[in-house]
Amino acid sequence: MRAAVFHEPGPASVLQIVDRALPLAGAGEVRVRIVYSAVNPTDTGTRSGRGVPDGVAPPRVPNQDGTGVVDALGEGVHDLEPGDRVWVWDAGFGRADGTAQEYVVLPRRQVVRMNDDVPLEVGADLGIPALTAHRCLTVAADGPDRLEPGALDGRTVLVAGGAGAVGNAAIQLGKWAGATVLTTVSSKEKADLALAAGADAVINYREEDVAARVREISPAGPDVIVEVSTGNLDLDLDVIAPGGNIAIYVGGKFSVPSFKAMMKNASLDFVLTYTTTAEEKANAVEAVAEAVNAGAFRVGEDAGLPIIRFPLDRIDEAHEAVENHAVGKVLIEVTPL
Repeated sequence: MRAAVFHEPGPASVLQIVDRALPLAGAGEVRVRIVYSAVNPTDTGTRSGRGVPDGVAPPRVPNQDGTGVVDALGEGVHDLEPGDRVWVWDAGFGRADGTAQEYVVLPRRQVVRMNDDVPLEVGADLGIPALTAHRCLTVAADGPDRLEPGALDGRTVLVAGGAGAVGNAAIQLGKWAGATVLTTVSSKEKADLALAAGADAVINYREEDVAARVREISPAGPDVIVEVSTGNLDLDLDVIAPGGNIAIYVGGKFSVPSFKAMMKNASLDFVLTYTTTAEEKANAVEAVAEAVNAGAFRVGEDAGLPIIRFPLDRIDEAHEAVENHAVGKVLIEVTPL
């Protein structure tokens, strides 16, 4: 089979296409033929040597997320069949084999069945972005453990960066769970995408007073803020509802205006999908799978997340597109449908 590999950390040019032996599915494992491998910022970080440390040294096949069809089942796996459409998560975390290859073998729990009418492109966006969004929407102490229709009824969510992959997922999952969803963006084009994702209100932070607009739309303030930039913390604490929660899924050092947080009795939580507990991960996977199979989670420009495609032999360009902040979901076409 063909696979993309890097033998040492570095720029996207370190990625090479090689031939490898077809892996065998062991007991409790599933071999998946990858149709689409997704590229996330964490994937480019791992390749460059600046990613989340997981103790695995190169050579490595990059990319955590992907979608395809079941190809072979290991001993003891009886609830899937060859040909089933599936999505996978955390394929390359703590392992040398991610999804940028024609076949990948994973433990059964990391392979999730999709309904036959769900486009495979959707499955490629369900690992890091959707599972991160689910945790951000449920991490508050008074929040639900698992999203489902009605779980966020009566709550207002503010999503920073609604045109990004995690922001898009937070909008779609928040609406599916019953929340009123506000979001911030930096351009008219991104505003259109956030509206297509289902946001109730979109605020262009380059042209509008965000705090004033949030107070106008939600006088009580958002109960949950899904935050992509620690630079927004002052603003977040200005507008958040008393007792509200800010879920931060980006790294970096910053200072906390603690008196503002105290006045609101606000809480800050930090989210990394890789290191959530087994129960938190299971809740996220189950909820996202339910939303997808119910048709409540979509991708494509009409769902606020344009698809940008590259063939496997141009994986370096795909990684560079993510590093250059391409608007949309970057997918690598690994094998034909």
